[in-house]
Amino acid sequence: MSETGRESFISGEKLYEGRVLNLRVDKVGLPSGRTSVREVIEHKDAVGVLAVLNDSLLLVRQFRYAVGEETIEICAGLIENGESPAAAAAREMREELGFKPGSMTEIGKLYSSPGFCTELLTVFLAKNLTKAPLPQDDDENVKTVTLPIDELPALLSGKKTSIGTGVIKDGKTFAALSWFLAFNK
Repeated sequence: MSETGRESFISGEKLYEGRVLNLRVDKVGLPSGRTSVREVIEHKDAVGVLAVLNDSLLLVRQFRYAVGEETIEICAGLIENGESPAAAAAREMREELGFKPGSMTEIGKLYSSPGFCTELLTVFLAKNLTKAPLPQDDDENVKTVTLPIDELPALLSGKKTSIGTGVIKDGKTFAALSWFLAFNK
């Protein structure tokens, strides 16, 4: 692989500071000697959990305002200050799925959209679940969706399943389900 060269920070301005993200615009120096502008979303790190219950995967269905539609996703959420990724994953499972993991394995880390966003997601596989619900966040309306594991190949190939056809549009979910299909035979 060839070296592409690093871009260097010249100056920047924070345009927005919010609860979940900040927006900044940076002027950068390019390896060619020219300059360019980079718009950067500073986003809190997050977790995602692919939960296995018996012969099924537990997913969540929720309306996502930004895209104007309901999505089906793995359980996910932000890491709170002072919280480890594993603790955040266990908390999110209890809030969104009503279960806590008996065992949890980190399966990878991924950037949600590295062209403009700093968010790093740590994705876990959770097994040996037991009921242990916590209240959902006030601004969430999440419903649990149960996907039989034997329907996963059809779902990822765009065929009809019990939860629909072509319903997985979320990147972290597609990655986690593809990983599961490849490595959990």
